[in-house]
Amino acid sequence: MFLGTHSPKLDDKGRIILPAKFRDQLGSGIVLTRGQERCIYVFSAVEFERVHERIRQAPMTSAGARDFLRLFLSGASSESPDSQHRISIPANLRDYAGLAKELTVIGVGDRAEIWDTETWNSYYTERESAFASQTEEVIPGVF
Repeated sequence: MFLGTHSPKLDDKGRIILPAKFRDQLGSGIVLTRGQERCIYVFSAVEFERVHERIRQAPMTSAGARDFLRLFLSGASSESPDSQHRISIPANLRDYAGLAKELTVIGVGDRAEIWDTETWNSYYTERESAFASQTEEVIPGVF
């Protein structure tokens, strides 16, 4: 499970060093793709296959499902860490997420997310008070 918040830096070649806590889970390969809210989703290859299988179940007659599938998969890139545990983030994904040198990588259970630090801080600030004062059940069965 991916947990926590980490602060790697993007090098001049568009690479980051994976957080040590995530390396074992990503040993089978990594898939990066567009995430929602302008971040990059990081899946293990095994988890990405599971997600893809669930997406494939959506009816082709659904315009929303077709749009999601196109955007989600057209941005996907399989990557392999080098000997120093760095992965390259393709230019199209760096541009999509507006990545600068300062990054924030968060664990979100079945995936990690890569955010531009300024974008993450704004997102967090905007959403934290609503999270702290949540009075409705957002996820059935949790709290």
